[in-house]
Amino acid sequence: MVSSGSAERPVRIGDVSNSAFSIGGSNNTNTVHNGAAEDRPPTAAELLRAVRDLRVELVQLPRSSGRGDLDAELEDAAAELEGAGEIRPGLAARLRGALERWAPLVETMSAATALAGLLTGLGG
Repeated sequence: MVSSGSAERPVRIGDVSNSAFSIGGSNNTNTVHNGAAEDRPPTAAELLRAVRDLRVELVQLPRSSGRGDLDAELEDAAAELEGAGEIRPGLAARLRGALERWAPLVETMSAATALAGLLTGLGG
């Protein structure tokens, strides 16, 4: 239940398919991921799109060394995905590590949650 003034109203979330979302912030995050279509691992194209989406959202944050470092890692991952056209071994672990390292920076960003959901679909 969510309190809004003096009246309490329940929060309802309808059908959520093939998506990831996060509710919370400031060390209070709950993430739900329903997997990729047909419960298959994500493709390189899906992962590339999620990496690009996160880079777009990062631009909205104030400049900081953390933002720049994370963007550089995402840029490297995007270049690798574009060049190889496949998800090479180790890439998912590197992206996972970057999201964990900069979790306080991206914890409320929907693109980070979506990328984390795809990485979970890759087995981890």
